[in-house]
Amino acid sequence: MGNFGFSEILLIFLAFLILFGAKKLPEFAKSLGKSLREFKKATSDIQEEIESASTVVQKPIETKKVDSVKETPKETTSGKSDQPEILG
Repeated sequence: MGNFGFSEILLIFLAFLILFGAKKLPEFAKSLGKSLREFKKATSDIQEEIESASTVVQKPIETKKVDSVKETPKETTSGKSDQPEILG
């Protein structure tokens, strides 16, 4: 589809010349250039956004080591602990 020869390009140019006239062609080319520039800029912005998002996802998650906490038996309102007494 993108393999245009010299004769095809010349035919397209002549069609534009006939349709728009010699005075409108530079304006048309200028607006086409601006449109292509904006499209490329938007494409590169989206690509950069995707790349930055993928680097955030690929970073390893840091885990913090928590020291083990010794639990002491909790006392109830009656003053006794929750753990059963061992009679020996």
